[in-house]
Amino acid sequence: MNITIKQVRAFLAIANNHSFAEACATMHLSQPALSIAIKNLEEEVGGKLFVRSTRTLALTPEGDTFLPVAQRLLNEWDSALQDLNNHFSLNRGRLAIAAMPSFANSLLPEFLKSFRDQHPKINITIHDVIAEDAVEMVRAGKVELALTFENEPSSDLTFTPLFTDHFIVALTPKHALASKQNITWQAIANEPFIALQPPSNIRKMIQQSIAEQQLDLNIEFESNHLATIGQMVASGIGISIVPAICRTLFQAQGVQCRRLIEPSLSRNIGIITRKRYPLSSAAQAFFTLLESNSYSQQTPKI
Repeated sequence: MNITIKQVRAFLAIANNHSFAEACATMHLSQPALSIAIKNLEEEVGGKLFVRSTRTLALTPEGDTFLPVAQRLLNEWDSALQDLNNHFSLNRGRLAIAAMPSFANSLLPEFLKSFRDQHPKINITIHDVIAEDAVEMVRAGKVELALTFENEPSSDLTFTPLFTDHFIVALTPKHALASKQNITWQAIANEPFIALQPPSNIRKMIQQSIAEQQLDLNIEFESNHLATIGQMVASGIGISIVPAICRTLFQAQGVQCRRLIEPSLSRNIGIITRKRYPLSSAAQAFFTLLESNSYSQQTPKI
């Protein structure tokens, strides 16, 4: 069957008004147009829905049976359109985001607060996962965007840079190197080192850089989480190299942070989305909020 919502509206207008003339006024249609709509509807359903005479207009038994169904269809249609409009106008909706822990623990809460202030009716789910998993969640369509480090160019993903994050040395205030503002790779080569476990991209970057200096790291401890590394550094069992985005988290744990030099190490942080897949209105609004902020190196400004 090919029944249109216009035909359903016409049927209900006539049934509720008990008059073609009043139904025409309600729907802002001419009587011929309304008659054609009902004629086409009756042809589709296979029989008469109204009994007409010069003085009366009444529903047939079949029309009477169809009346509550038609009303329910119209209510559901109007509700669906309103719901769709609410999503487009950000009065309703859901947003799923993946964020690497260093971003989730530092910058993300402020962005979420700003977004919630503007769009309080959007439900937001945050997946706090390692950078590699954040990328895969976007690729699999589990989230619309991820906040993470830049990865190798991909045919199915787009990276939008937000800022450049420089790596820093994390150590205790009592450490011999804490008196220096800048620390070289040479200076840390023989120190007890706390590293992220493979296959962390941060671990790969650090190992590649140390190898280029023809040095070795004295890796004595490994962990999956930067927050855990912060606690381990604070305990005094070793030092680490971490993204500067973690500075606030580490300082809250009593850890000192110093600039890594000769050479410095940095990486772009930004938004990863799927190519050829448009963002929802909620995701696009959050994307715009992220992109509209300006950043400085090492310490992003919100």
